[in-house]
Amino acid sequence: MASQSSQVPGEQVPVKDSRATPGLKKIPPYWYPYTTMAKGRWLGREVLEVVSTEFRDRSMEFYRYALESGVTTINGKVAKPDTIIQNGDRLENVSHRHEPPVTSTPVRIVLHDKERQFIVIDKPGSIPVHAAGRYFRNSLVEILKNDFGFEKVYTVNRLDRLTSGLMILPLNPALATTLSREFVNGEVKKEYVARCKGKFPEEEIVCEEPLLTVDRQMGLNIVHPEGKPAKTIFKRIRYDANTDTSVLQCRPQTGRSHQIRVHLQYLGYPIANDPIYSDPRIWGENLGKGGIDLVPSDERAAPQAPAHSGFQFDASTNPESINRTTSATENDKDDEAARPKLLPRETGHDIGMGSPVPLSAEAVGIITRLRNMKDEAEDWGRWRDVVFRAKAALAPHGVTIPLPPQNRRKRGGPALASMTPQSDTAGTPTAEVEPVAEDADAPPANQITVEDVAQLAARMSVETSASASVPASEVPTPDPTPPPVVESSATVDPVADADGMLYCPECFVPLHPDPKPESLYIFLHALKYTTSLGTFETQMPEWAAEGWEWER
Repeated sequence: MASQSSQVPGEQVPVKDSRATPGLKKIPPYWYPYTTMAKGRWLGREVLEVVSTEFRDRSMEFYRYALESGVTTINGKVAKPDTIIQNGDRLENVSHRHEPPVTSTPVRIVLHDKERQFIVIDKPGSIPVHAAGRYFRNSLVEILKNDFGFEKVYTVNRLDRLTSGLMILPLNPALATTLSREFVNGEVKKEYVARCKGKFPEEEIVCEEPLLTVDRQMGLNIVHPEGKPAKTIFKRIRYDANTDTSVLQCRPQTGRSHQIRVHLQYLGYPIANDPIYSDPRIWGENLGKGGIDLVPSDERAAPQAPAHSGFQFDASTNPESINRTTSATENDKDDEAARPKLLPRETGHDIGMGSPVPLSAEAVGIITRLRNMKDEAEDWGRWRDVVFRAKAALAPHGVTIPLPPQNRRKRGGPALASMTPQSDTAGTPTAEVEPVAEDADAPPANQITVEDVAQLAARMSVETSASASVPASEVPTPDPTPPPVVESSATVDPVADADGMLYCPECFVPLHPDPKPESLYIFLHALKYTTSLGTFETQMPEWAAEGWEWER
């Protein structure tokens, strides 16, 4: 049962202990208007190069096709694949967003303190905190807004998408500033629970290895001397011989990305179901214990579908290589200058582009294998992304290109002035197109406001429902049917190729199989926080029970 200290006033919501297997929460796809300012790492580079290195959800050939369809503009003018991004450029894009499924386990309100204006919640694994990458409506901030009626929450502390547990969310900026300062200054006492592989030592173990993010796309972090200082204290709660796993108390003294996960891997006891840090197919039998080789290497290889995937391509059919036509003569073929320029993703040199340090051959191999594992989990969608070649240009519904400039918009209104809603849209859920990137851990700074999208949703939807209001005397309960956001009609069936592979009829993305609900979280849970507001705690997660077993 969720609990709080007796000194903390507020309304507490009892949480039922349910052991039912969670299902999936899925939403239909929708056209999504998006804008951002050019980032420093994009300057002086071609749009296609930037898009193909920032994103891997679609093939190289598709990204060129999307750009040639005119769905991306720079400063109001349609961008071509070879358009060079300049400092101060405003990039606008309209994409057909297919949000990945998340767990159907609901977000739980542990406490709503109306007097001091904050809430304490229990976040399920699989739900990202902010709208980023492929996620928007299935993000925590949007769920709290659409399902519970909290129009504005301040996320002063964050949890990884796969991590479950407690979060404290102020409802006003003054409290957010105060609480954020406590987290930054290390004044908040944090306690997590984890289930790791192997028999963890009985004595308390302290790990103080510095951590560094070396790949943004895969979210990979490693122990590295040039990383940020990090410290975690571990204590074994129990060892379960039936699964050869240990349940641990984890007390992070700092707040680095993937800190507990990487420190446990470094110690030789990775989280038992961690898809990144606990797979011998990626790290080898040693599973990254003691860290990896850090000697820099320039060796790279062009991406290839693994042999066991069954895909065979030549130079003209490989979706991961741009099919170029050149007017070079026979005499020019040996001339280096006459050969077409290959983009980093075609040669494998996109690996390491976002790393603050040169990567070793071992690190490159790990990232390559992580990418292949993701491709396999998504039914090799990136390698069978070829249906669009036989289709007309992309045709977004409900928006007009170019989008109105950011500085001409007002919240909730003029951003939609040039958007003409239509009702003849179609689609099917599962993957996504997103040719403009944002940092994975932060909300986009120059994105079309949520108010803009919500207003467009109301105009596009046949049925709309008002956001749930917060009653003065009780904590709100979720609305099971939140309003859609520029959704495509679910009445149009997906298209299929000769092999029976399914594709979206609007953006032609290969449709991925649904993930298993139990694969959407890891055995890591934020259990207890102590702040100036009080001490707050959730119930122990089900997987922490003695002798607990799971499908592996």
